[in-house]
Amino acid sequence: MTDSPEKPSGSREPSRKLNPLQVIASVFAAGLGVQSSKNRERDFKQGRAGIFIAAGIVFTLLFIASVMLVVQMVVKTAGE
Repeated sequence: MTDSPEKPSGSREPSRKLNPLQVIASVFAAGLGVQSSKNRERDFKQGRAGIFIAAGIVFTLLFIASVMLVVQMVVKTAGE
């Protein structure tokens, strides 16, 4: 007997954690609205909600900062 929990017989993939690049790619794709069903299912099975929430907040802040930067550059260029 082993002390490890048994996996369902229908499980084909081993349960493993997502690497940081996979999390970043998933958050970026989801933020743009182009996340594939396959990757979304992988994220729900292997990922942790806290990691995706934190990455989503960082992505949102970077997106807002980049939009503000572009607007400031356009306003500055238009004023000259």
